[in-house]
Amino acid sequence: MTSKRWRLCPALLLCFLPLAARAQAGGQAEDETQRLAAAGQQALAAEHYEEARNDFEQLAKLHPGMAEVHANLAAICFKLRDYDQAVREVRTAQRLKPSLPKLDGLLGLSLAELGRFTEAMPRLEKEFKQTADPEIKRMCGLQMLRGYTHLGRDADAVQTALELNKLYPDDPEVLYNTGRIYGNFAYLVMEKLHDKAPGSIWMLQSQGEANEASKSYDAAIVAFNHVLQLDPQRPGIHYRLGRVHLTRFKDEQKQEERDAAQKEFTAELGVDPTNGNAAYELAFMQAESGNLDEARKGYEQVLKLYPDFEEALVGLGGVWIDSHKPELAVAPLEHATQVNPDDEVAWYRLATAERAAGNREAQQKALAAFQKLHRANSQQNRPSTGDEITPQKSGADANP
Repeated sequence: MTSKRWRLCPALLLCFLPLAARAQAGGQAEDETQRLAAAGQQALAAEHYEEARNDFEQLAKLHPGMAEVHANLAAICFKLRDYDQAVREVRTAQRLKPSLPKLDGLLGLSLAELGRFTEAMPRLEKEFKQTADPEIKRMCGLQMLRGYTHLGRDADAVQTALELNKLYPDDPEVLYNTGRIYGNFAYLVMEKLHDKAPGSIWMLQSQGEANEASKSYDAAIVAFNHVLQLDPQRPGIHYRLGRVHLTRFKDEQKQEERDAAQKEFTAELGVDPTNGNAAYELAFMQAESGNLDEARKGYEQVLKLYPDFEEALVGLGGVWIDSHKPELAVAPLEHATQVNPDDEVAWYRLATAERAAGNREAQQKALAAFQKLHRANSQQNRPSTGDEITPQKSGADANP
């Protein structure tokens, strides 16, 4: 991977050390020390870092042996992106007072900004592990991603990315940088697969999946069929072919694509009878065609294997409603709302079933849940199973 100079968030790094510039001589020197210390602190509070730097540099001339002054000066230089000077000031402070805390983290961050990752990484790793300050931990972690990438330690970069996502799940900078790490790592792994086994089943399958994801459907079909030529009994491949054909049917509305999808899903169950997704798709297609009895059997087959398959529960409830047996729809739909309380389709169908069954109070409760979700999320943005299966739809333009 190529390294990139990621910008750190603008945290005030003076949290590394308190101000401790105390004069050791009396008279005029002490007065000057107090003036500079007060001016420096005022400048820092106002985030006037050039002024603060000037004040602390004068303090350092007055008290060259005071480690705390050099430590604060190092933090100011870091804020001003004068990383060479920050490194020099940290090392001066450490030489004067080795027991001064938290300087290794600041030194590691400064060295990383200079691209000196071999020196920086042990310090960043130590600080990332030991510090209780979330902002310092975050900054060290982001720099560790840069360092590991530069040093070719891709597995360590991924591990750190996972830790950062756990610690800062909603941080946009963390999400951006960890996403790049995962993407780059996946690319490297696929490149290695291509180099080591270019004609293997695994390479062909990855090509098919990549083509499917990029909507290169013809190329995906060729790759998946090539896999089946090498291994006709390979699980999951007929299902992927079925999904490609089904997607093309939705785009083009050509019946032959729908027929091809149905054929592939059926073939998948011949290879792997436990593929619940394939059985679900076949049941969904039967329901769409109005073959309610076949759809019911299909959904029930899925639910025997996977009782918490939420979309199948919703589908079964819809079949019972369409079959004018709403009382039988209530149980699977209630189960669906327990599995996924955020599925507005499940609540809509439950409200419909309860109304048809004459359960007014239960209908109002389900309807209120549906309306709340419907206001919060559009039908397109509701939580679903994504692209792996076809989601159920309420078709609701009005309240049930």
